Amino acid sequence: MSVKLTTRQVGDVTVIDASGRITLGEGASHFRDTIRDLAGKGHKKLLLNLGEVSYIDSSGIGEMVSSFATVTNGGGTLKLVGLNKRIKDLLQITKLYTVFEAFDEEAVALRSFA
Repeated sequence: MSVKLTTRQVGDVTVIDASGRITLGEGASHFRDTIRDLAGKGHKKLLLNLGEVSYIDSSGIGEMVSSFATVTNGGGTLKLVGLNKRIKDLLQITKLYTVFEAFDEEAVALRSFA
């Protein structure tokens, strides 16, 4: 199963709920296109919920970094919530935990945008 992305608004924050696998090919490109589309439409506060992501490969991590750069360069903010142990470990190993602001709870993440 590839990644499934759904978006919802919580105040002025756009929450992107991801589920499935973010991997090389269709999953990563769909992920990239969704984030770029939102950033292009002026969404400045993005919260990526990875709670239902079962697997992410190096291509998926690369797309997360690319998306972070796209949003940040456009004057926006991209934060993460709901990281499972595997994703947390990947961010630790790659030292990307210093790049991404990550939260365990959505409510706390949403408040951080204020």
